[in-house]
Amino acid sequence: MGLSEPIYEFGSLQTPHQEGIADLRPLFPGKKYIGADMREGPGVDVILNLHNINLPPESVGTVLILDTLEHVEFPRKAIKEIHRILKPNGILIMSSVMYFPIHNHPCDYWRFTPEAFRSLLEPFTSSFVDFAGESSFPHTVVGIGFKGSIPENAMSEFVKRFKRARPLRGGWKGLATLFASPIVWSIYRKIRELRLFFQILFCCLIFRV
Repeated sequence: MGLSEPIYEFGSLQTPHQEGIADLRPLFPGKKYIGADMREGPGVDVILNLHNINLPPESVGTVLILDTLEHVEFPRKAIKEIHRILKPNGILIMSSVMYFPIHNHPCDYWRFTPEAFRSLLEPFTSSFVDFAGESSFPHTVVGIGFKGSIPENAMSEFVKRFKRARPLRGGWKGLATLFASPIVWSIYRKIRELRLFFQILFCCLIFRV
């Protein structure tokens, strides 16, 4: 399950104290990688609004929207737009927080349960959702949407490996091992360094999540 090009990261703005360490593009050498956000700033190559993405249909290979969806006022409309711009074999990888303090960048609208992510990913041919933290109150929810058809044996192997390892109980490292990809493993290592990620860990330690 490779990540096809071009790769668009929505919510790429590196907020204060995240400059540099929040830059994912060095993880994709030689790949066409575009950082998009609704505001100008470090890490942003193009201004795009997830509610109405100014890109042609089926023009994007992979979309990353990591810990950003809670800041999108109309998330269902955003997912519909992402589905529209993805190529027939495109992939969406998204994450968001559930058990986490309000953090305005510039606004913080939502907290998502795993069932909410499953509902949001209904337009996709196949999807996968899980969480990190307590089952009754997870701190992070992750979803993967596959726009195209996935070979039955490939999807079965994906689910089998997931159920065997229950990787997200171990955090981002587990998510990366699902893909067995150095690129995704590097994303985990980079995300682990982010200030926001450390805030999640700090919150979890305080409340023993």
